Formats: sequence, C-alpha cells, structure tokens
Amino acid sequence: MTIEKQNDLLPSTKLIHSGTRRSQYGEMSEAIFLTQGFVYPDAEAAEERFKADDLGDNYIYARYGNPTVAMFEDRLASYEGAEAGFATASGMAAVSGALLAQLKSGDHVVASKALFGSCLYVLDVLLRRFGVDVTFVEGSNLTEWAEALSRPTQAVFFESPSNPMMEMVDIAAVSELAHAAGAKVVVDNVFATPVFQRPLELGADIVVYSATKHIDGQGRCLGGIVLGKKDFILGDLQTFMKHTGGSMSPFNAWVLLKSLETLELRIHAQTETARRLADVILGHPKVQSLVYPGHPDHPQADLIKRQMTGGSTLLTFKLDGGQSAAFRFLNALNLVSITNNLGDSKSLVTHPGTTTHQRLSEAERLALGIHPGTVRISCGLEAFEDLSADICQALDAV
Repeated sequence: MTIEKQNDLLPSTKLIHSGTRRSQYGEMSEAIFLTQGFVYPDAEAAEERFKADDLGDNYIYARYGNPTVAMFEDRLASYEGAEAGFATASGMAAVSGALLAQLKSGDHVVASKALFGSCLYVLDVLLRRFGVDVTFVEGSNLTEWAEALSRPTQAVFFESPSNPMMEMVDIAAVSELAHAAGAKVVVDNVFATPVFQRPLELGADIVVYSATKHIDGQGRCLGGIVLGKKDFILGDLQTFMKHTGGSMSPFNAWVLLKSLETLELRIHAQTETARRLADVILGHPKVQSLVYPGHPDHPQADLIKRQMTGGSTLLTFKLDGGQSAAFRFLNALNLVSITNNLGDSKSLVTHPGTTTHQRLSEAERLALGIHPGTVRISCGLEAFEDLSADICQALDAV
C-alpha cells in the first residue's frame, strides 16, 4: 500500500496497516529484524551510506535505525498525524531527548508544576545543571503562562491531563503564547492517549509518549516515542538520540507495533470501566473527593469537552484518614494489583505520595493536590462487576 493510500485511511485502520514493510518472503505478520548491524554489498556502498543525509529504508546500525523500529515509528506517526517519529528506549528517554536535543546553556524553558517525578528531575535538576533557566507555573492558570512567556523562550513542557491529579492545560492557548515567545511546545500525552487527544492538531509542536503504558498495555516492555515535524525529529532529535544511545530495541518495537492493533479497543473499554467506577467510588462514604476527566464535576469540564474526545482509563480519589486509610484500602484489594505502572490490561493501584511523587516535599505534594489519602487507579479490562466489587469491599475495609 502506498503512503498516499495509507493517508486516506481512517485512524483505527492506520493502527493496523500504516508503516508496514514486508521482506522478500511476504510474511503476514510484521517481522522482527533482530540485528544490531547491517551488511553492505561492497566498500563503496558502505561509504555512500555513511555519507547520506537521508537513509530512507537503508540502515547502518540499530542505534541509528531498524526496519521493525521504523514500522512502529511510522504507524504511530500516521495515527497521531505527525510528519515523523523517533522511538526511544523508554518514556523518560523520549522526554529527556525531546528537551535536551533542542536546548543549550542560557535557554529558557517554561513548564507546568504538575509533572511526573522523573520529569521534574529532568527539568528542575538536570536542565538547571546545564545552565538552562526553568520557570514553573500552575498549568491551569493562563495568566501565569502569559507572564512566564513574556520573554524569549525556547521550549514549553507539560502533561495534560497531569499525573495523578488530572489537571488540564489549555493546549491551544498555551501553544499560541509559546509560539509568540519563540518556543516549541512539548506535550506529554500519556494520560489522554492519542485515542482521545491530539496535541499537534491543537497547536503543539512535539508529542511524547511512554509506550510502556497504554501503547504496550500488557506490562511487557519499556519504550517511548517522540512525534513531530520531520525537520526536528530527523534532525536535532535523531542526531542526539543516535549518539547518546536512547534508541528502542527491535524486539520491543515489534511488541509495541502489535499492541497498536488493539489500542483503540483497549482504551475505549478501559475508559468505559473508569467512567462507571468513578460514580461508584464517589458515592462511597469513605471517599472525600474524586477527579476524573470524564466526570461532569471535574473543575475543567468545559476545557475537557473542547480538547478531548473521551475521558481516561485512570481516576484519582482522596480517602478520609490519610496515608493509613490509603494503605488499608490498597492492602484489602484482591483483584487490583499494587504497582506504579498504568495503562495495563490488568487494573492497577498506587499511592502517589509514597511512590511516583515521594521525592517531593509534603508542601510540594499538597500544592499539587496530592494528599496522604490520595489514591490513583488505572482501570484494566476485567469485568466491571468484578472490579467494582473488589474496590467496594476494600473501601469498606478502610
């Protein structure tokens, strides 16, 4: 199928067919090219390949590119509506690569405060160590964004929805402010997934994913991807990643490539479960509050309607009784597993204050809305009735 014909396909079909490359054997399922190097017919061909600016479907070394990895990159780029993608060894390799590939000492970055702990380390510690000036703002406050972006800026970074409190950032409005300041906008879209939110269509320049989460969806391997315009992805980013070693392995690329075929089916099913569970959990007397992007009482419900086409597979709630109550809830669960991952076919639960955000001070956690009694649940593919029963009995045990 030609690229032109692939571009005419609907998104759900692109997840199955885009980017496919077949060898001379005509295999039905995509092949794993499990090799770290490639052979040249002669010395002159090797010289020409190393001199080439655009390798196309010619390869040198798996750190630079690989046919299986290329299929994953092209398929997700097609679905996202991006010109190109570069697959990375993990989600954090995608985040750090997307930022470090474009920044230098003296540059200015503006980021939302509500970030995953490792992202905060990259911005607040690593970039500052290299002489980059970083300003943090309340992600939902456009006045703070406007003030921070009133001077020349090179990059903007945020999650929307955020982990774990589901805070939304107005992607279109912030992108407009960022571009006026000369900045590229990098969005971590892992909570919304490309199924429900398209940051590039809203004005963002770069989208990053931890493919470890919903894209794999079965807890098998690490991976990440950076998506955007060709000039950045195949220019500064590719150069940075191939020389620093953050590339994806061919085996992981094959696992993730096959997972894309069921991505929409899984996300829609898991989101429907989360939507129904939100009402069940919110109605329990031990629960003080709940945030869920698909719930009508979300404080940014209007923005969610404009920006997203669905809710989320995740929900976060606050229990009476602080950390001890949260721990009693987690320990009473039978079906839901305690782990810090998310987006899996199995339902997962974590206590952010002692895991994903434990490096923050208590004051910093409270400022983000993360209380000792805060719990995050990632809904899986189990029967709603079984999940609801397990969660309700655990809430009763608090």
